Amino acid sequence: MLEKSFQPQTAEPRIYAEWEETGAFKGGDPERVAAGATPYSIVIPPPNVTGSLHMGHALNNTLQDILIRFERMRGKDVLWQPGTDHAGIATQAVVERQLAEQGNNSSRREMGRDAFIERVWEWKAESGSTITNQLRRLGASCDWSRERFTMDDGMSKAVLKVFVQLYKEGLIYKDKRLVNWDPTLETAISDLEVVPTDVNGHLWHFRYPLADGKTYEFPTEHDDDGNPIAHETRDYIVVATTRPETMLGDTGVAVNAEDERYKHLIGSHVVLPITGRRIPIVADEHADPTQGSGAVKITPAHDFNDFEVGRRNDLRMINILDTRGKLLLDSNEAFLEGAPQAHEAVTAYHGKDRFDVRKEIVSALDELGMLDKIDDHRHAIPYGDRSNDVIEPFLTDQWYVDAATLAKPAIEAVEKGETTFVPKNWEKTYFEWMRNIQPWCISRQLWWGHRIPAWYGPDKEVFVAQTEEDAYEQAEIHYGKRVDLERDEDVLDTWFSSGLWPFSTQGWPEETPELGRYYGTDVLVTAFDIIFFWVARMMMFGLHFMKEVPFKDVYIHALVRDDKGAKMSKSKGNVIDPLELIDTYGADALRFTLTAMAAQGRDIKLSTSRVEGYRNFGTKLWNAARFCQMNECSRVKGFDVSTVTSTPNKWIAGETRRTAAKVTEALEGYRFNEAAGALYHFVWDVYCDWYVELIKPVLYGTDEATKAETRATAAWALDQILLMLHPMMPFLTEELWKDGVEGPARTSMLVSAEWPTYSAELGDAAADAEIDWIIRLVSEVRSVRAQMNVPAGAKIPLVLRGASAETIDRIARNKDMIERLARLDSIKASDETPAGAIQSVVDEATLFLPLADVIDIDAERARLAKEIGKIDGEIKKIDGKLGNEKFLSKAPEAVIEEQRERRTDAEQTRAKLADALGRLEGAA
Repeated sequence: MLEKSFQPQTAEPRIYAEWEETGAFKGGDPERVAAGATPYSIVIPPPNVTGSLHMGHALNNTLQDILIRFERMRGKDVLWQPGTDHAGIATQAVVERQLAEQGNNSSRREMGRDAFIERVWEWKAESGSTITNQLRRLGASCDWSRERFTMDDGMSKAVLKVFVQLYKEGLIYKDKRLVNWDPTLETAISDLEVVPTDVNGHLWHFRYPLADGKTYEFPTEHDDDGNPIAHETRDYIVVATTRPETMLGDTGVAVNAEDERYKHLIGSHVVLPITGRRIPIVADEHADPTQGSGAVKITPAHDFNDFEVGRRNDLRMINILDTRGKLLLDSNEAFLEGAPQAHEAVTAYHGKDRFDVRKEIVSALDELGMLDKIDDHRHAIPYGDRSNDVIEPFLTDQWYVDAATLAKPAIEAVEKGETTFVPKNWEKTYFEWMRNIQPWCISRQLWWGHRIPAWYGPDKEVFVAQTEEDAYEQAEIHYGKRVDLERDEDVLDTWFSSGLWPFSTQGWPEETPELGRYYGTDVLVTAFDIIFFWVARMMMFGLHFMKEVPFKDVYIHALVRDDKGAKMSKSKGNVIDPLELIDTYGADALRFTLTAMAAQGRDIKLSTSRVEGYRNFGTKLWNAARFCQMNECSRVKGFDVSTVTSTPNKWIAGETRRTAAKVTEALEGYRFNEAAGALYHFVWDVYCDWYVELIKPVLYGTDEATKAETRATAAWALDQILLMLHPMMPFLTEELWKDGVEGPARTSMLVSAEWPTYSAELGDAAADAEIDWIIRLVSEVRSVRAQMNVPAGAKIPLVLRGASAETIDRIARNKDMIERLARLDSIKASDETPAGAIQSVVDEATLFLPLADVIDIDAERARLAKEIGKIDGEIKKIDGKLGNEKFLSKAPEAVIEEQRERRTDAEQTRAKLADALGRLEGAA
């Protein structure tokens, strides 16, 4: 006999261990392969080895696991490929922080590269499995026997081959360009690791004097048509900046060629304050005449837009910072060249922090009379997500991939439909980025990662090879003798190795059986924020090296937000920990919650109460199984549900078939919420609330033949529920599969059972119509009782007027059942209208419920009117807020959305109250 309730805290670890022990998750099952099973594969988006399960992981891996379990049950040869990413920056930062916390005064540089890398590997061996163990707690049915790590030997071999081949093909090269530079970590970082943060700052306006004594007439007043009517003579041009310290690296001023104020100055020069450097005024579309003064200072080495302006106009590029964000002016040839006052600047600013210099620059320009004005200015500042330091656009030599060339086949593959995005609107995002793709910076100034396979000769000639021995052979051929080589210090961007994930995990570059069987994969399930960083990389590499797309579908899931719709963040204190929810409610409750809310293109607003509600859904099913046990419902060998004779049993058979069709179709179309919704309705409403109630008279009755049929049908339908629900709630369903219903011994665990399929004829139209009519009749009576506040224990009469012969026959067949379910003391057909009755309609029949002797109709009418008035007041108050422009402009979007939802709820409540009041109008 089942326990009173399911205990996930003890059951889930036990069940998961049984799955693993029996090899239930392993791909390549010999029997399936021999039987010609279709391969189905998904590669897990590899979580960082430093990671801990967060709500995004929970959603992402729940949806993958649903697909994997679904297709495994459909008989396919399923492989869910797991693994973790070495997470270069994150892992290095963790180990360096640990060294500091342990009182180790040696920095990684003092330890030396080899000793530090050894320490990282030690950490990985001790702590690197945290995230994968947490995925097990979620129920992820990965083939853990194939787990990979982006820095294991096989994957490192793949990385080396790809780098060397792309270099030989001219698709990897070295270049001096701007990168996102983290002064704390002293490395380039990707855009994904940059966090733009809006801050209240300043916009400083400086006067740059024109060279050669040049002056011009600047308009100071305009008429209504915008024509200048007053001018002043100026010998300077005003530029604005949020970063005054970078002005030391200015090499130009840009104006728009159509700007009448400045077009005649194009080709002239200004003298850069403090340095004395002459810099040209150039024409460029980057300068917007409507923004600020219309003139823009150009610092190509410290601003991404300025870098492009500099390249278009052949401006010099002067880096004035070192890798720690301090001013690097002394011995800086680029800075010193053509700057007669440079040595004074060196003395004043060299070696100082950039933000200290900012204050000093502003003060110096003010003293020189070149500070025009200062405006308050709210703008975004880029911070490093690991260091929380302000990121600098930084000019440096890095390794790059020619992404534009690799992107062309990847664009074409999506255009042709070889890979499809779901929802489809994400294809537009993919195309926009891919068609405007920039060179991909793949080098990082770290020690933890795949070291770049490049060696440098005495004259800095580079030799790229898969092994050091190959590099020395190349160098000997080049120099004609043996020379010493120095290996590149940098490592590769983490996204480089993870971009190979769909094929490197299957043994590439070796031609393994797994590679031929499971590449390309069927679907990639991921979040929208890594379409560019990961999805695009895999598309480019997969097509280039495998000549085939890495996945047929890309399912983009939404964000999990808090219950107000706000993005979860530690700073807001609104982070919901999935592990805490699993501890409290079990993995199944969390999984089903996320699934039920995973509507395509719509963010999930998660609350603890939602998870609690779906835990109750599991409890409802558990109690239904206990009901079946207590009433001796058991599986019968050879039982054929298509032969049942009773109306409720025919009906539940048809409902089961229809539900399975809905769930199957929804999962095939990645409409997870629809699949969950169909199952929720079937389990809670159809099976538990109606079928169980409909069969109670039979189970408690004396008709042994019908009782036996009903017991077998109830057990069969419960089995079908477990089969369909298993992908979403694997633990509870597996437990019920083993212990829930008596019968012949199971031949397998539920995880390996077959997905249900049925004959299209299963069910009975007449039975469906009759049970549907009973449900609508009883529901209508229950609705009236609830609206009229009829006491739960009170039994009332029901009178039907205008009932057809079919309705009268249905009443005759099901009278006892209807009276019990609707709590009626009688049902009769009549042509007369009873006094004090509430009216309703079901099909052709008018229903009358005489309530004058049960409730005070006048008092009820007054109560409803009062409630409606109260709701009207709430709606008016909400409308006042939503109609207030000040509120709309200042309130957070989540707050505004909450008000809108409250108004919708209030309108729905009002409609119900008005309907109830309307019913009373007809009562005497």
